[in-house]
Amino acid sequence: MTPHSIRRSFLISILALGCLCAAAAVASDRKALVGGRLIDGFGHRPVANSVILISGDTIERIGTIDTLPVPAGYEVISTEGMDVLPGLWESHAHLMLTGHADYAHWHPTYADRFADEIMPASAVQLLLAGVTSARDLGAPLEASISVKTRIDNGEIPGPRLYVSGPFIQHEAYPGTESYRWGVKGADDARRKVRKLADAGVDVIKLIDQDQMTLEEARAVVDEAHKQGLKVVAHSHRPNEIRRGLEIGVDNFEHTGLTTAPEYPEDVVKLLKERTATGRVSGGPLYWTPTVEGLFQYESTVDNPEKLDSDCWHRGLQPDTIADIQQSLQQPGQLEYMQLTPLRKPTLKRKIQQLREAGVVFLVGTDSGIPTKFHCQSTWNELAVLVYEMGMEPMDAIRAATYWPSVMMGVADRTGTVSEGKLADVIAVKGDVLRYINLLQDVDLVIKGGTVYKQDGRVIESAL
Repeated sequence: MTPHSIRRSFLISILALGCLCAAAAVASDRKALVGGRLIDGFGHRPVANSVILISGDTIERIGTIDTLPVPAGYEVISTEGMDVLPGLWESHAHLMLTGHADYAHWHPTYADRFADEIMPASAVQLLLAGVTSARDLGAPLEASISVKTRIDNGEIPGPRLYVSGPFIQHEAYPGTESYRWGVKGADDARRKVRKLADAGVDVIKLIDQDQMTLEEARAVVDEAHKQGLKVVAHSHRPNEIRRGLEIGVDNFEHTGLTTAPEYPEDVVKLLKERTATGRVSGGPLYWTPTVEGLFQYESTVDNPEKLDSDCWHRGLQPDTIADIQQSLQQPGQLEYMQLTPLRKPTLKRKIQQLREAGVVFLVGTDSGIPTKFHCQSTWNELAVLVYEMGMEPMDAIRAATYWPSVMMGVADRTGTVSEGKLADVIAVKGDVLRYINLLQDVDLVIKGGTVYKQDGRVIESAL
């Protein structure tokens, strides 16, 4: 064999090997989820024996075992005996918090760890719990944008983050200025909203709007809408709701810090007037009630074993874990929670009033606050809404999948299992429409076509 023919044979071999490697890469990039019952997020009758073809980060085709044969070259992932759903949304998370009971200690001690340890740990814990999209509502701006960007770039694992950066309020509480921005006048309010928008936040968070002047509060909302951003606002006090409705807030958060047994009649009337004109005033009125932590606090005190779960350890340094554990030694004595037992009896009535007023619920939990871990909170909220508040399971699922994507303006990309949308899919063994709390142990987690958890096992190589 001549040197030329040897060289040519070598090149052909290298080319063939390259083709094989490319074919393998294509094959691993294509997946078929086969056999499960599909609950697609639209609220219709589930599809039995479904087949979902994924190419890269996108859902390519959807059918059934009878109508959609799996083409050659696809990695088959069995979902037999499972319910398949869109990846969950956590609509009210605090990634800079991880359950520690003492804020006065936590914030100054860990502020320089937020971007590199705390928030990335919170993000991966959410993802492995089946949360593929999350709204992070309150954190220092630089850390928020850093973590969001690194997740988007594939540098660290986590859900698709929609961040607010710092709260906007009348006046920052002492020592909280890094993640709470006070406003002094309407011009200052507009400047701060523009600064957040220019930095790349996805939503504006407004609190204490009843303590602002009407001009200041209106400037926040008007400037946010001008920048193409929705506004979420606290609803702890009746006047926060009244003012929020007056200025056009898009989404209220929480059910109130007080022990009042229900919302005042005039507030309910205003809510009904707003929901009656939703089509012409910016769409539905969204509400994230965040009730599970309040409803379950007493049972947590009675049985604190869930605080001993190690699911919230992932990503945290040993000294951080020890510090959190130490802060939770006496959960029944936490100052943060002392009013909670008096608030709990008001929750069912308030949820009933909100449902009757026609608001659209979103599933969010305040995850990260004392005793609330990112790996546990979202499924707990779903369980409380269904088992305690009487919400239909399908409606609860849509509040954790479809509706958040609509509210955030990304329903063309996520929120349902649909052809052409991002492949954010979870699956769980059993019937979640009968037993919603099965979501406490998600068996399969796929975000953007990447498998992070399968058969209940974490795919460490994907992290």
